[in-house]
Amino acid sequence: MKRTIAIVAGGDTSEYEVSLRSAQGIESFLDKDRYISYIVVMHGTDWHVQLPGGGTTPVDRNDFSFTLAGEKTRFDYAYITIHGTPGEDGRLQGYFDMLRLPYSGCGVMASALTYNKFVCNQYLKGFGVRIAESLLLRRGQGIADEDVVQKIGLPCFVKPNLGGSSFGVSRVNTPAQIQPAIAKAFAEADEVLVEAFLDGTEVTCGCYKTKQHAVTFPVTEVVSHHEYFDYDAKYCGDSDEITPARIPDELSERVQKLTSAVYDIVGAAGLIRVDYIITEGSKINLIDVNTTPGMTATSFIPQQVRAAGLDISDVMTDIIEQG
Repeated sequence: MKRTIAIVAGGDTSEYEVSLRSAQGIESFLDKDRYISYIVVMHGTDWHVQLPGGGTTPVDRNDFSFTLAGEKTRFDYAYITIHGTPGEDGRLQGYFDMLRLPYSGCGVMASALTYNKFVCNQYLKGFGVRIAESLLLRRGQGIADEDVVQKIGLPCFVKPNLGGSSFGVSRVNTPAQIQPAIAKAFAEADEVLVEAFLDGTEVTCGCYKTKQHAVTFPVTEVVSHHEYFDYDAKYCGDSDEITPARIPDELSERVQKLTSAVYDIVGAAGLIRVDYIITEGSKINLIDVNTTPGMTATSFIPQQVRAAGLDISDVMTDIIEQG
């Protein structure tokens, strides 16, 4: 008997549309002989199921079900692909835990930890992971331009501490750009990260572990056509994404081993992706841990799955059945 899967997308941040595209990717990846899938879209308190023939029907939040033509459907599993709150920060995970509904990816603690870039990176620093120098601002707090220059240096990056997809991110090259960049980031989140610029090669590496398998994918090199890997570089083709990365095999293996170690340190589950900058001397600097990576056909993880000689449908099945 086929299991009924909810592909949970949407959310309450600027990453809403990106999440919907990931949901369509996941729907196309799932084994149709094993699963019946529905995309469930959340936005605030509006939770609804997209119906195959068009139209929508509301979700009953009491038991995460929906009713159609008098027949109630309960989901057997939730595949979470919300980039941002409430699907990446632990809130939705806690809800599903209380309903005893199994779901993809990290639990409450790991999701909350990794969603907060500053806290996660400082935590990993305690395990010997190299990170960029950074400082955190909460809403209502300010910082003088000269303090940023003295403590972090220029150029630097100013970004929302919570969130992804490069919304609200600025590369700051001059003191005059600091305050506008902070204001832009605060428009996206209540916390802002000011992070030192690292000059080097940007790479990213995916990983997943189940009861039967521990898989670390080939490393992808990211070459942006812009000043940095911004939204257009990510989603509009303004970058070169090269898998496997054009780095020595020994360095690729170190990146893969570090990715696997980070997975275990944060207590991850399901698929994650870790982004790095490799600086002079082959130093690997962690930038971000992404526990809900993009899953369109051209996203990093599907690229890496193909480069590893694996079938994305088999990977999805392994995560759902053995995660």
